[in-house]
Amino acid sequence: NLAWARTFPRSLKRHRSLLLAAMCHSLCGSLLQQRNVPGCKQEVLEQAPMYVAVMTYLGFGIVTLFGYFRDFLRAVGLEKCHLAQEREEQKDFVPLYQDFENFYTRNLYMRVRDNWNRPVCSLPGPVFDLMERVSDDYNWTFRFTGRTLHNVINMGSYNYLGFAENEAESLKTVADTTLRYGVGVCSTRHEIGNLSIHEELEELVARFLGVESSMTFGMGFATNSMNIPALVGKGCLILSDELNHTSLILGARLSGATIRVFKHNNMHSLEKMLREAVCSGQPRTHRPWKKILIMVEGIYSMEGSVVRLAEIVALKKKYRAYLYLDEAHSIGAVGPSGRGVTELTGVNPADVDVMMGTFTKSFGAAGGYIAGRKELVDYLRTCSHSAVYATALSPPVTEQILRAMKCIMGKDGSAEGIRRIRQLAENTRYFRARLKEMGFIIYGNDHSPVVPILLYMPGKVVAFAREMLERKIGVVVVGFPATPITEARARFCLSAGHTRAMLDQVCTPPPPPPPPPHTQTVCFRYLIIHRGAFSLHWRPHW
Repeated sequence: NLAWARTFPRSLKRHRSLLLAAMCHSLCGSLLQQRNVPGCKQEVLEQAPMYVAVMTYLGFGIVTLFGYFRDFLRAVGLEKCHLAQEREEQKDFVPLYQDFENFYTRNLYMRVRDNWNRPVCSLPGPVFDLMERVSDDYNWTFRFTGRTLHNVINMGSYNYLGFAENEAESLKTVADTTLRYGVGVCSTRHEIGNLSIHEELEELVARFLGVESSMTFGMGFATNSMNIPALVGKGCLILSDELNHTSLILGARLSGATIRVFKHNNMHSLEKMLREAVCSGQPRTHRPWKKILIMVEGIYSMEGSVVRLAEIVALKKKYRAYLYLDEAHSIGAVGPSGRGVTELTGVNPADVDVMMGTFTKSFGAAGGYIAGRKELVDYLRTCSHSAVYATALSPPVTEQILRAMKCIMGKDGSAEGIRRIRQLAENTRYFRARLKEMGFIIYGNDHSPVVPILLYMPGKVVAFAREMLERKIGVVVVGFPATPITEARARFCLSAGHTRAMLDQVCTPPPPPPPPPHTQTVCFRYLIIHRGAFSLHWRPHW
């Protein structure tokens, strides 16, 4: 741009100087903004080397071939199928169970099902207890051994600030609320389920977020899926980030609005779609869209990336669109005082039209909220299916949210809330730094407590989860179809309750196994991949 401005004729020298000054001012301001605002930093999702992608596809291909072979054995009666099947007397009916759709579950997921749905038998705090289970039929069924795995480090729960606790002194108000109101209201807010503590919570949420009004709901998933159809409908356009949560996607589909997907956190892709929507209008008729709604998340739960909120707000104002912000994983977890990505990126909450969040993560409770202008909230009270038909929040859950939020805001007379926010930020920085030093490929923003580690290969995902459990570390592993086929990963969630010793134990590599006795064992080699390097390790198989 500067080179283009220097080509002006000398007769326009004064205007050229003004233009150059304006460009320099704009450029410097943009650079300063990107330097000082954490959310403006461009996050790069590192791609896997080509040989890793090839080996990942090869692994899925081999497993798929064996799946077809086992289906053939089941068809001829040589192997028993434990999944639901059509009854013989209903063979001529339209099938309830699609055989091909169950192929992945039947032949791939069942082989590794022991890594999920593990039964927890204690408080899911920084450490928890697991009930040991084994399978005698290759994970089709499980049986409990009666043994309990104690003090397993919890690296999978969304207990960001550690409020999922059971200290009697801290939960005294929750216990008193349970004795006074009971555990459920058995009614909707519109009938006889509207309690004084519900109204107190909504007022407190509005003050915490810095908006005019708010409304609470009993389920976080339904807060998205049931409220989006009340905001947009036929003749409206939804611009959705490609990595949005399923609840946002379901709500968009139920609304009947036209949905277009832009690349993750890509402002050029978003602006291109906004410009096209404003210029071209609706398909065929070219009438203007009734509404254009941009849907994004504060922190994306699978990537750990932070939304570029300041730039999205600028585009929203430029093209006069609406903005729907899902702060399920960011509210309470980021920002100097825990007020989410608006505080982290320095954006005025009034510039976000619809602020959504959940109480299931940082507040150690359940439910969700919608916040914004009073006109918006009053409209949802009468038009939202989740408000009209769903049961109100449980009283002890409501009191738990009030207790946690007052602690964060310092209204309990202590600095415990700020201490937890700072401890979470410190744990996040330390853990991410340790993983980078060890050479792992990790995704996400440096401020995000969601830390994904890329594992890529399906066999490596299974081996990683089982090995970590043997070391008394509970992790969540995710693979296809929840992620792209070449981006299977383990997802760590940091908490303010984690100590430095716990994080060091997670990051400490296990000692090398002794050489196996070849007369008693058969050995195989597995591949550990870091940034551009790999090493072969022996693993005994008895």
